[in-house]
Amino acid sequence: MRRVGKVLTGVDRVELAYLRALVADPVPTFGLIRAPLGYILLDQPGMETLDASLSGPEAGVSPDRQRRRTWRKARQISVARVPPPFLARAMRRHLPRKFVYFNVGHSNLTDRVMRTMHGTVEAQIAVFVHDVIPLDFPDYQRDGTIAPFAAMIERVANHADVIIYNSHDTKARTEARMQAPPASIVAHLGADLVPAAPEELPETLTTDRPYFVCIGTIEPRKNHGFLLDIWDQMGADAPGLVIAGSRGWNNEAVFDRLDALPADSSITELAGLTDGALASLIDGAAGVLFPTHAEGYGLPATEAAARGVPVIVNDLDVFRETLGEIPIYASVSDRYLWMTKIRELADAEPGTSKREQFHPPTWDRHFKIVLSLT
Repeated sequence: MRRVGKVLTGVDRVELAYLRALVADPVPTFGLIRAPLGYILLDQPGMETLDASLSGPEAGVSPDRQRRRTWRKARQISVARVPPPFLARAMRRHLPRKFVYFNVGHSNLTDRVMRTMHGTVEAQIAVFVHDVIPLDFPDYQRDGTIAPFAAMIERVANHADVIIYNSHDTKARTEARMQAPPASIVAHLGADLVPAAPEELPETLTTDRPYFVCIGTIEPRKNHGFLLDIWDQMGADAPGLVIAGSRGWNNEAVFDRLDALPADSSITELAGLTDGALASLIDGAAGVLFPTHAEGYGLPATEAAARGVPVIVNDLDVFRETLGEIPIYASVSDRYLWMTKIRELADAEPGTSKREQFHPPTWDRHFKIVLSLT
């Protein structure tokens, strides 16, 4: 609900996948929303009603209008709206005596909610931990976010009955932060291969020469400056580079470089692409580049590989786990290797660089693992 009207991030897409899977499951499901003045409780039909509004920006509707309309609708279709002190009472009234509380978005993991689930109702708490990057790489984070994240991980360690991890790498990094880790499940994320929609690409985008795509919020962890350095070094005959993502935080030096690009630059910055437009952009690329310093899973790399497009990634353990030998691995400490591989892919005949068939994990498999063990 906090992200209504915005392009979905990786965590948002996991939340949406859980919403749809649990609503479709025959077991009765309820949704808990943290609202400005308390909590909103939805039943299964109510959650299904909100699905479309949570699936990203609506065409022709401003984000503010979509957000206001969605909150209004949630209040109208709720089975309960209560101030914080009455949360337990509402849950006892509307929910079965025993249930599983899934929290899959790193949000609303408060002491109040945790105490309510374990203290006044009989819930099993299942929390999805996507990564502990703020603790492993604090230099890449927004100001004021590290201590709250550390406190959240501590609450999860103290209260969760089971933790769901997207990778064994995330599990190992998280449990290293816990004295007594709860029980856990590792289930790789499903890949959504949406149809390409070239008509949704900006008309100003030119793809008359080989180009590469870098996907993700423009923040320090994603390491866009590394690619800008490579393109500077390659000079006038560099292939195209499309940076597809919104501007993030703590990255003014990169923003300044992007703002200073000349009109005829081989580098293009695009934000707010639809899933279909991004799929079309990837399908036509000579390669997709992920020089990221850290990932919890790296869902965009999985989805790009599943489309048969060459992928160059930083040599991270999580990519080795989730993608095996499919990508081209190149450490970001070796700029020459990156440049060599980029030129090789750019010079290849169209279509000859397609990689071997990659069958990504599916959401169906993910939920068979998770729902059988919770």
